[in-house]
Amino acid sequence: MPETLAFLLGFFLLLVNAANLRAQDAGASPAPTKISIGYLRAYEPQLALSILDVPPRDEGVAGANVAINDNNTTGKFLGQSFSLDVVEVKFEADVVATFKEMLGRGDKFVLTDISAAQLLSIADLARENGALLFNVGATDDVLREEECRSNVFHTAPTRSMLADGLAQYLVWKQWRKWVLLYGSHERDQLYADAIRRAATRFGATIVEERLYKDTGSARRTDTGVIQVQRQMPVFTQNLPEHDVVIVADESEVFGSYVPYRTWTPRPVAGTAGLIPSSWHPASEQWGGSQIQNRFSKATGRRMLSKDMQAWTAVRILGEAATRTQGNDAGKIEAFIKSDDFSIAAFKGQKVTFRTWNWQLRQPILLGDGRGVVSTSPQEGFLHQFSELDTLGVDRPETKCKLK
Repeated sequence: MPETLAFLLGFFLLLVNAANLRAQDAGASPAPTKISIGYLRAYEPQLALSILDVPPRDEGVAGANVAINDNNTTGKFLGQSFSLDVVEVKFEADVVATFKEMLGRGDKFVLTDISAAQLLSIADLARENGALLFNVGATDDVLREEECRSNVFHTAPTRSMLADGLAQYLVWKQWRKWVLLYGSHERDQLYADAIRRAATRFGATIVEERLYKDTGSARRTDTGVIQVQRQMPVFTQNLPEHDVVIVADESEVFGSYVPYRTWTPRPVAGTAGLIPSSWHPASEQWGGSQIQNRFSKATGRRMLSKDMQAWTAVRILGEAATRTQGNDAGKIEAFIKSDDFSIAAFKGQKVTFRTWNWQLRQPILLGDGRGVVSTSPQEGFLHQFSELDTLGVDRPETKCKLK
């Protein structure tokens, strides 16, 4: 009996010591390195000519969240933990105070889906506080040219990249005579400017331009289809001989009404018809089905361009954090700007940043409502460094002087 009691006492002490050792080991394990990524977006409910074109509530944010999960899949083995801090403001609201709050919470890496003016209002403040911005929404060329910043990376393509991608395909098809229909809002004018530049650059001719003024009428009414069916043929009547009609209507006032309603039967491209973009919901080439399936499982819908732009930005940060083994903003910035940096983005080739303005090089997909028609750069458009630099403003053309 004494031996039995001694054995039981010894066994009990062994269990206690083992539990203490496990607790000590757990306490000795380093806490994961936390990497908080901010997401500053301007959001308000929007109208579109077709209800199918109304942006999803989580457009962009959904892509970022999928990338956060992708980063954490790898990060858990490396002692890294990624999180997303989403903040919303109104269109054209003052975002400085909001951004300062994000900085106060420790957001050193911030995705921005805001206007060019809003982005410029915080770019220098971000640099002064050692923060990096990733523009996932604004296509304005001015952000990469006259108002470029050394701490702002752009995963959204520029309007000039989109226009050049479209122009290359139209020229490849030998559709060189264009009619340009553009809206009366500033964004429409900027898109039209990009189309004009692309025509000059690739040898096309704009045979006529016509302005469609926004009169403020209802975009969708019970009698709208009848009115549009009568209006669009008149608007496009008596045009010179042309191969294609190009629409510049980012404001969604008239562009979606142009296909199949022109006076002369011609293909439509631009912001309606054949649309250039950084991504397409039907893209499945180059492993695209993998990201599409992951995205669809997580969100219940297909991936849009802004989702891909946000996904790419978060994955860039994930790759940089992995390679630098930490969350130091300076080291992450240095890696992204190094010659070693590239990232796979399901577009047939690794993408890199242009060192003169920190715009992400990327193919432009041309698609309609059903699928991808083509991808630019097109065959035969050569470049001494990268064929992707045939899209948008090239180094010899740039006005960027990084600040």
